[in-house]
Amino acid sequence: MTTLKGPGIFLAQFVSDQAPFNTIESICKWAKDLGFAGIQIPTNDTSYFDIQKAAESKTYADDYKGLINSYGLEITELSTHLQGQLVAVNPAYDKLFDAFAPDAVKNNPKARQEWAVQQLKYAAKASRNLGLDAHVTFSGALMWHTVYPWPQRPAGLVDDCFTELANRWTPILNEFDEVGVDLCYEIHAGEDLHDGITYEMFLEKVNNHSRACLLYDPSHFILQCLDYLEYIDFYHERIKMFHVKDAEFNPTGKQGVYGGYQDWLKRAGRFRSLGDGQVDFNAIFSKMAEYDYKGWAVLEWECAIKHPEDGAREGARFIKDHIIRVTEKAFDDFASAGSDKDLNAQILGLK
Repeated sequence: MTTLKGPGIFLAQFVSDQAPFNTIESICKWAKDLGFAGIQIPTNDTSYFDIQKAAESKTYADDYKGLINSYGLEITELSTHLQGQLVAVNPAYDKLFDAFAPDAVKNNPKARQEWAVQQLKYAAKASRNLGLDAHVTFSGALMWHTVYPWPQRPAGLVDDCFTELANRWTPILNEFDEVGVDLCYEIHAGEDLHDGITYEMFLEKVNNHSRACLLYDPSHFILQCLDYLEYIDFYHERIKMFHVKDAEFNPTGKQGVYGGYQDWLKRAGRFRSLGDGQVDFNAIFSKMAEYDYKGWAVLEWECAIKHPEDGAREGARFIKDHIIRVTEKAFDDFASAGSDKDLNAQILGLK
C-alpha cells in the first residue's frame, strides 16, 4: 500500500485578474500558506503557463518547475479539460464551445479541432518535460444530445460514435504513450465518456490502450446516482488521478437527475465544498489506499453556496485529515507465534 500524496489544489476555479490569483507567483504563495503541497495547473491561459513552450523547451519547463518548487510546492499534473472538449464537438454545441477556443479558430470547427489535438500533443511533451506521469482532459462529445433515447436512436449510432471518438483520440493516446505519460479522462456529464459503461465502450474501440486511464471524481457519480465506491473496485487499475470534490443529490416531487433547467443553486444535484455534501470520503480514501493508488489527492472546489477561499482553506485541512498514512505492519503482529515449515505442518496435522 502507498500513502497518497497531498493535499493538492486544482487552480482552474481560482485563476482571476484579482490578487492573489492574478499571477502564478502570488497564487503559489496563497496555496502554500493554506497548507497545500501541490498545484494542478490549467493550460488554457498562457499568462499562467505556456503549454507550447513547455513542450518545445526543456529549459522553460525546468525554470517553471523550479519556480513552483521555490514556494515549497510540486506540480501534481497539467489539465487540458477545455482543449479536450474541443477534440469532439457536435455541431449543436459549436457556438457554446467556441468560447473555449482562440479567436483564430472560432467559427471554424475543423480548424478548432486541429488546434485542440495539437494542444493535447503539446500536453504530452510538456508533461514529460516537467517530469509528470499523468495528465487530465475531457473526451468531448458527439452524441451527448442523445443521452436520453427519445427520439429512438438509429441502429448503429452508438457504435459509430465510439468508433469516430476512438479515431480522434488514438493518435493522441499514442503521443502520450511515446513519452510515458497516462492520459486520464475525467468521467463527466456532457462528455461521451460519462460513466463506466461509456468508458468501457471507448476502451474497446482503442484496443484497451494502456494510456487510456481515468481521473476519479466521486461528485459526478453522486449526481448520476452511480455507486462511486464500487466504481473504484471496477476501475482501480486505470485510476491514475483523483479529484477530491463533494456533491449532494436531494430529489423532490418536482425535480430529479435532470434538474429542471435550474441553475446550480436550485438543482436537486449540486456540487458542494468538501464536507458539506454526501460523499463518503472515509470509504474512498480507504479504498484508494487499499488499491495502492500512488498519485495525488487534489481539491477541485465547486460550490454554489460557499465562498471559494473558504472552500480552499477548509479543503486543504479536509484532505490532509483524510489521507491515510498506511501501515507497514499487521496490527496483530504483537501476537505472532512466528512460523516455519515444521510448525505449519504440525498445525495442519501433517506431522
